[in-house]
Amino acid sequence: MKKIKLVLATGEEYIGESIGVDIDNVYSLGELVFNTSMTGYQEILSDPSYCDQIITMTYPLIGNYGVNKDDFESLNPALKGLVVKEASFEGSNWRNEYSLRDLLKKFKIPGIAGVDTRELTKKIRSTGVMKALLVPVDYPTHNIKLLLSRELTKDQIQRVSTQKVIHFPGTGQRIVMMDFGYKKNILKSLLDRKCDVVVVPWNTTFETIDSFKPDGVLLSNGPGDPKDVPEVLPVIREIQKKFPLFCICMGHQLFALANGAETEKLKFGHRGGNHPVKDLDLNRVYMSSQNHGYAVTTSSVAKTDLVINQINLNDNTVEGLKHKSLPAFSVQYHPEASPGPEDTAWLFDKFLTLARGQHARS
Repeated sequence: MKKIKLVLATGEEYIGESIGVDIDNVYSLGELVFNTSMTGYQEILSDPSYCDQIITMTYPLIGNYGVNKDDFESLNPALKGLVVKEASFEGSNWRNEYSLRDLLKKFKIPGIAGVDTRELTKKIRSTGVMKALLVPVDYPTHNIKLLLSRELTKDQIQRVSTQKVIHFPGTGQRIVMMDFGYKKNILKSLLDRKCDVVVVPWNTTFETIDSFKPDGVLLSNGPGDPKDVPEVLPVIREIQKKFPLFCICMGHQLFALANGAETEKLKFGHRGGNHPVKDLDLNRVYMSSQNHGYAVTTSSVAKTDLVINQINLNDNTVEGLKHKSLPAFSVQYHPEASPGPEDTAWLFDKFLTLARGQHARS
């Protein structure tokens, strides 16, 4: 099997076997992160929030139950590469349709196996996420240094968001979802509850959203730094004045910024399916699925009309916010799971209860 190498911005090199698209004479540059999930690699690889990232899977064996057509979270995976200890190309599961290698090749994703992912994860935890390259083993050193000196682009949301309005008819409440890179299971969670869903591009105006006469608005997850799309903030301020608002992950961060709070980049982020979150209102702990590199700065919330109502028990970062006077709330994690626990799926029902109140007022 062909050898390739992973080169970190800090200079370390890891040589392994190519398990994805052939990268002879080419390269893949991205932000190196790690995910601690034990299952769900297909959903992780197809999550738009991983746009421009190279994912290290900490679980040692990836690919063992194969890939199927139903578990994709987006049509076109946007990650820049996959790093695993051991790759399996024989899926042992009744739903298996093709292999991990087939997935990587189909979507032109480079991958490397045979890397000490425990060592690599410890490196990321101590140094922080960083730029990295997947290149052929004989790729010129000068070119590697030049590529690693480049700044990563900041247009991830613009690239993964829908470019046009998409309507998913339903018999229940009308929900407008602003798409910053939504996962399929957010949409499915609404459709399973009979919602009439209108998905709109990330930069849709308030006037356009208002014209759909929604019962509620949902701000989706998405990749990158929330501060890269400041033009969205005035729209969110208008939305929350008129409609019930539910915000997930990137949406949560944008909701915070729109209300005067701040966000900051975490050293190595939260990516996995086992993060404990405490709901301060209910005095209950939930396990959550997470994938984000930024968080709301705790101290900045005090000066706003927001209240922190959920925290991460691993590091006390902000996991949930609610508005003091408006029917608007947010969570940093993924209540729709895929992959991960479904402990907080009830948040969709909470949102739709608020939306029913809006419908009664209309």
